[in-house]
Amino acid sequence: FKSKYGMERAMVDDGIAHFSIDAKASLFTVQAFAAGMIAVIAHSPKFAIRDFDGEMAFKRGSMQHASVYMTIRLASLDIIDEVSKADRREIDRVLFDEVLEKAIYPMAEYNSSRVTATSTTENVYRVSVIGDLKLHGISRSVKLESQVVTGEESIRAQGAFSLTQSEF
Repeated sequence: FKSKYGMERAMVDDGIAHFSIDAKASLFTVQAFAAGMIAVIAHSPKFAIRDFDGEMAFKRGSMQHASVYMTIRLASLDIIDEVSKADRREIDRVLFDEVLEKAIYPMAEYNSSRVTATSTTENVYRVSVIGDLKLHGISRSVKLESQVVTGEESIRAQGAFSLTQSEF
């Protein structure tokens, strides 16, 4: 997964700043390195995730007490690669009906359990997040590496992580 989030501050409580994800101002993509039937049609299709939300919280100036929570509506994945209409239909069928089974498991969730941050420059942090990803009804620990830039009223985060679909 690769993601870039636009977030807006929701509230400050006990020195902890809470930011909600603004999906309209965000770019969140996933790239599938495909095998099997999808590999014949599209070797490594890239999808935009159009419908997701969540929040990030942390102590300003230090990123202490940080947490991340996200939900993704799997039906919102939209292939962004150039493919024919027939290939798009087949990729969607395999992805949604066979791989993700979105009718049974419509959501994916990520909830951090540990966040560590190192300041690289003023208001810029290298952040490592360990959390549980629930996908296809199964939860697994997933580590996310990211860069976070904090502003007075917003933050920007860009990160990546890998997973193997067969684990879910």
